[in-house]
Amino acid sequence: MIMKNCKLIPVYITALLLILPTLPVELRAQESKSNPVKFTINKSVDQSAPSIEILSPSFSASGYYKSEVEEVELIGEAKDQSRIRFVSINNDIKVTDATGLFVSTLRLKPGENKVRVKSMDEHNNMQEVVLTLEYRPPVVTLADRINEKSTYYGLIIGIDEYEDPNIVDLDNPVYDAETIFRSLTEHYTFEPENVSLLKNPTRNEIIWELDALREKITEEDNLLIFYAGHGYWDEKAKIGYWLPSDAQRKTTADWFRNSALVDYLQALQTKHTLLITDACFAGSIFKTRSVKMDEEVAYDRIYEMPSRKAMTSGALTEVPDQSAFVKYLVKRLDDNGNPYLSSEELFHSFKMAVISNSGSEVLPLYGEIQNVGNEGGDFIFLKRNK
Repeated sequence: MIMKNCKLIPVYITALLLILPTLPVELRAQESKSNPVKFTINKSVDQSAPSIEILSPSFSASGYYKSEVEEVELIGEAKDQSRIRFVSINNDIKVTDATGLFVSTLRLKPGENKVRVKSMDEHNNMQEVVLTLEYRPPVVTLADRINEKSTYYGLIIGIDEYEDPNIVDLDNPVYDAETIFRSLTEHYTFEPENVSLLKNPTRNEIIWELDALREKITEEDNLLIFYAGHGYWDEKAKIGYWLPSDAQRKTTADWFRNSALVDYLQALQTKHTLLITDACFAGSIFKTRSVKMDEEVAYDRIYEMPSRKAMTSGALTEVPDQSAFVKYLVKRLDDNGNPYLSSEELFHSFKMAVISNSGSEVLPLYGEIQNVGNEGGDFIFLKRNK
């Protein structure tokens, strides 16, 4: 009986050797001196999802970022112990490099923008990160638009000394011109290098400055011309003049005609031109009109329409050397606390003060310069930000 059982042992071993090759690959036989046969199961297959790290811009822990610009470059990195199959941003597949880096340019709409970043590895394990980018477009004001496209130029002329002894010298025009220059460059967006201050210029020097303006000024720019000095109105010829420092009393050869100034204003293709004169007979160059500003002025609308305006200390009567006109003009400019001030508002803010302090013979005027392209807009003084 014992012998029979012993004979069966080789048969069992043979059967076992035949079955072993058919076992799953995961089963491995490990042989050693102490353990002839041992079986283990391999659990190395990747079952974890990739990690996603956003490198730029800097999001909060909750995945929020506030952008000040419309276009943002999103840079990130996907990591996994297996190969990264793809990264998608809002279902747009991105190609990663060998390190798992990805880059995408995002164009944002105003408000909150949801961005979904997904990554999948070669074993179909997927990770998703949801980001929020908020974009609030900056408020574009009239001042922003003006500063972006326009330059304020100035030509400030004061004449109180005359070469001809037969023309009486004045006391205040140069001082008044300097005061206007200071007010414009300190309180408003007139840069000093863009404002020419002429003290006692000759006729040729005035023309030279006007020619220089023609070379550099554009149709988006604004120009203010101020003149203080002697003026003359020829009633018979219906011609008005400025008297430069080299003017001679007995001849008009070196006088500067109002009509010549109008010709220059036609040639200067500005957005807005404002002429301010403190001289006798200055009111002959423009057509006056009765005006009244609305309580709420649509500054952006009146700025868009070109204008050619003038304000003067008097019409066809002489004005005093000690000018209340310039005094109250500068006072209103200096005291103004609003970001915008139209020439129309400015004039009406000090007109009655000039009349009250100059006598009934002085009547300041404001209106459109004739035949030089006025389209109903207005010159806007833009307050300087300090």
